[in-house]
Amino acid sequence: MREKKPFYITTPIYYPSAKLHIGHAYCTTIADAIARYHRLAGDDVFFLTGSDEHGLKIEQKAEEAGIKPIEYTDKIVASFQALWKRLNISNDDFIRTTQKRHERVVQEIFRRIYAKGDIYKGEYKGLYCTPCESYWTEHQLDENGCCPDCHRPVQEVSEEAYFFKMSKYQDRILAYIESHPDFIQPVSRRNEMINFIKQGLDDLCISRTSFDWGIPVPIDPKHVIYVWFDALTNYLTPIGFLDDPEKFKKYWPADLHLVGKEIVRFHTIIWPCILMALDLPLPKEVYGHGWLIVDGDKMSKSKGNVVDPNLLIDEFGADAIRYFLLREINLGQDGNFSRDALIQRINSDLANDLGNLLHRTLNMTLKFQDGVLAAPAGESDVDRSLKADAMATVQAFADGMEAMKLSDTIKTVWAFIGRANKYIDETAPWALAKDPGKKQELANVMYNLAESLRIIAVLISPFMPQTAERIWNQLGLAAAGKAWADVQLEDVETWGGVPAGLHVGKPEQLFPRIEVEKDDAPQNIKAAKPKKEKQQKADKQNAKKEELPAGIITIDDFAKVQLCVAEVLACEPVENADKLLKLTLSVGADAPQRTVLSGIAQYYQPAELVGKHLVLVKNLKPRKMRGQLSEGMILAASDGKALKVVEVDMPAGTEVR
Repeated sequence: MREKKPFYITTPIYYPSAKLHIGHAYCTTIADAIARYHRLAGDDVFFLTGSDEHGLKIEQKAEEAGIKPIEYTDKIVASFQALWKRLNISNDDFIRTTQKRHERVVQEIFRRIYAKGDIYKGEYKGLYCTPCESYWTEHQLDENGCCPDCHRPVQEVSEEAYFFKMSKYQDRILAYIESHPDFIQPVSRRNEMINFIKQGLDDLCISRTSFDWGIPVPIDPKHVIYVWFDALTNYLTPIGFLDDPEKFKKYWPADLHLVGKEIVRFHTIIWPCILMALDLPLPKEVYGHGWLIVDGDKMSKSKGNVVDPNLLIDEFGADAIRYFLLREINLGQDGNFSRDALIQRINSDLANDLGNLLHRTLNMTLKFQDGVLAAPAGESDVDRSLKADAMATVQAFADGMEAMKLSDTIKTVWAFIGRANKYIDETAPWALAKDPGKKQELANVMYNLAESLRIIAVLISPFMPQTAERIWNQLGLAAAGKAWADVQLEDVETWGGVPAGLHVGKPEQLFPRIEVEKDDAPQNIKAAKPKKEKQQKADKQNAKKEELPAGIITIDDFAKVQLCVAEVLACEPVENADKLLKLTLSVGADAPQRTVLSGIAQYYQPAELVGKHLVLVKNLKPRKMRGQLSEGMILAASDGKALKVVEVDMPAGTEVR
């Protein structure tokens, strides 16, 4: 048995400048599934989420609406909390940066670091991005002179400000990251942060005087504390940093900060430097998950493709949305949300695989045994195989969840659901029921199916809590005295937890199949042309090609080239090849990783490329180079002297056309 321990997990605190979208739901659902697993495993879990409510952008939004900032945030934050309730998010606390308890913490942290000499007053002159609440230097801007994070214009500002001596901690945080390989995950994010620190850290501006909506600086009330210094310290407030030393000692350092990859830098550089100044230990792990894109395109209001999770819950239910997000996307990689793919998963995985297994098992128990599960006696080879698969699945579930491989873990559980469905076909209970001499064999089969479903209910509970409890109740286990709230992972680590004589309940459909309307005459289906006509058309096309000037290709020729965005997961030199680098690439959440050898070693150090999103020719015929297979080609621009790879600010797998 694993050691049971305190476990502290956090999401980012979300900014209430607008309603939450499916990307926010994805992040919080990941955290919830991890928290639920650790509770199931017996850990003492504290799960925190919340809202980041200060800053110039909120003040401006409130002014536009003609209301006070707190009135503006109250309304939107209420919608956050309502969404988390609908998604069955099991957070233990909800922190708002406007709460008095947090204001006291932020001001005390300011005092302590100021007293240490690590905060000083100066004048800030620089470039500020209001949407990101971030300051930038000239060399950090993108190629259009805009914010490198959101690519919107920045403004020149000049004002008196307090600064945190972040540069003082540059060497210390770099040494920490390099000596703690698990601190930043996945590896690609870690390499990005190491490269960023090596460029040099500036002192951090942590106050503003040009707006009022923020926590006052305790030693200088005309200043308000800048949002990131305020926001990051939220993780200390609810666990008793000021008022409950015993609770704080139990839960800090945090086991996991789960954040979007665009804010990894704040959580792995700024936040650790603040903690070092406070002489506090750093969080054990910061995990930067990927972006969620919609039908292959990044979400944006201008494109009109921002997905409201409330509307999806209305139509499909919370558990179906949770299942899709966690099953479809490998944690750490970018993932695609598609309505068609969601419906397909609901129909195949939830309605067919899981729903049918429960429905068939309960129906046959009611029909063949009056709804009562008799005690098993003896076992066949197929019974033994099912039990072994069940126990292996429980172990794989625990291993997968400890490693935060949520998608792989779900697939493992669903493989066992498929195995249980196959067991029905192998044992044919309907045939056994016709033979009075096989009454015990039938009893064994029905017991084994119910026991499989008992185990399945527990294993799917971190991902689909409502569905798991519904299965438990339909099996009749709650009525037999085993309350769902008391269930632990150890309850399914041994076979045989269904009590003999259990009376199962009536089956209720878990997930109705969704019928998709189809066009009467699909546009992509055309009548086959006679062979002679096809040949004549081909001859004409070939003749046209021959008439083209040298070097000119047709649109049909160009259409053969498949381009997509690829994220560099790892990069290393190729032995005995001065010009070659070996790149390991992600081209989408469910796509296999690719290896590409590229002759760019004289222009790039391997670490510079990790984390970049490049353009890949993905249907190029693989070829061996220096004994290694190269599966594609990276696009680059060169003027004969310098060379630059083509970088794209889009998720891995996005089609380039």
